[in-house]
Amino acid sequence: MGLTSNKVLVLAIFFAIVLFIATVWLWPRLARQSWRAVSGRVGMLLATQLTIFASFGLAANQAFGFYASWSDLLGTETGQGVVVDHTAAGANSPIQVVSTSRVVGVSSALPQVAGQVQKVDILGRTTHIAAPAFVYLPPEYFQPQNRARKFPVAVVLTGYPGTAQALVDKLHYPSTAQQLAKSGKMQPTILVMLRPSVAPPRDTECVDVPGGPQTETFFAKDLRDSVMAHYRVDKTPASWGIIGDSTGGYCALKIAVHHPASYAAAVGLSPYYKAPIDPTTGDLFHGNKNLQNRANLFWALQHLPAPETSLLVTSSKVGEHNYKDTLKFIKAVQDTNVTRVSSIILPSGGHNFNTWKREIPSALEWLSSRLVSH
Repeated sequence: MGLTSNKVLVLAIFFAIVLFIATVWLWPRLARQSWRAVSGRVGMLLATQLTIFASFGLAANQAFGFYASWSDLLGTETGQGVVVDHTAAGANSPIQVVSTSRVVGVSSALPQVAGQVQKVDILGRTTHIAAPAFVYLPPEYFQPQNRARKFPVAVVLTGYPGTAQALVDKLHYPSTAQQLAKSGKMQPTILVMLRPSVAPPRDTECVDVPGGPQTETFFAKDLRDSVMAHYRVDKTPASWGIIGDSTGGYCALKIAVHHPASYAAAVGLSPYYKAPIDPTTGDLFHGNKNLQNRANLFWALQHLPAPETSLLVTSSKVGEHNYKDTLKFIKAVQDTNVTRVSSIILPSGGHNFNTWKREIPSALEWLSSRLVSH
């Protein structure tokens, strides 16, 4: 049974209840002062608390999508994926479609009515990074009258550790985009949804690590090239945007600032503004001070040429730790007189899915208004 299986959660809750009842029932028998009785009390308490914490942990993981599997949780998932060649028609494609599904909340099974979510494997041809992803194709993509139409693209990134599946099932990006397009608030847009951690379990912070994963290049170049080779999308940066939450928000902003020739707009939901160094990241810069400075968006806005791009950042006055830094970032962008900046500031909201779901509809509407289609 997988980490995210409902059966695992139900079993954990069941054992927690059983152990709680057993502890209450057996406590009088364990009330003596002998070493066996004391050991029994300690064992029962520890077992009960362990199962309770396990239940809460499993429930939280299902709600927020931190880890996708046991190997992901234990840090034993180290492979970057294997590219499998299939038919001759698809052998040279940098994107392999693994499976397809309908958009949640849409009853029709017809792609031209319901759109489609494709589970794919993406290969970066210059970085040799292989990353799993989900691609949402709007209904218009399959309609005969749009055969020659090229669609705008929004790259959607999770936080760390995060799972791409959570962008579909928990944050509801495809269904939100479809509803916005249906109501005329957003143009039909292809969503490419994946995690920024392309070399799990390491958190590379979308940095080109010296001698390691070239994550920034993957998102700035390889991902775009792969999507353009497989789907009907426009090549110009005016048709490309990028959005993410937490670590994904930092990555989205940084990639747009560093590569305005790749993305016309970026959204950071609860982002931070410089790459941290901690046990999950390892040594990202290998003593390269210039690389470390570039990963600091405040430094980049002050010392690098101001990019022709549009940025949206979000925070909360109460509940978010990035509020003061977000106000500082807005001021830094304004001082460039070139880069454009907008914001969503909630009265209160934590660093969690519930807060981001309140921001995503407005953020997608803003992002769509900055992109063009042909």
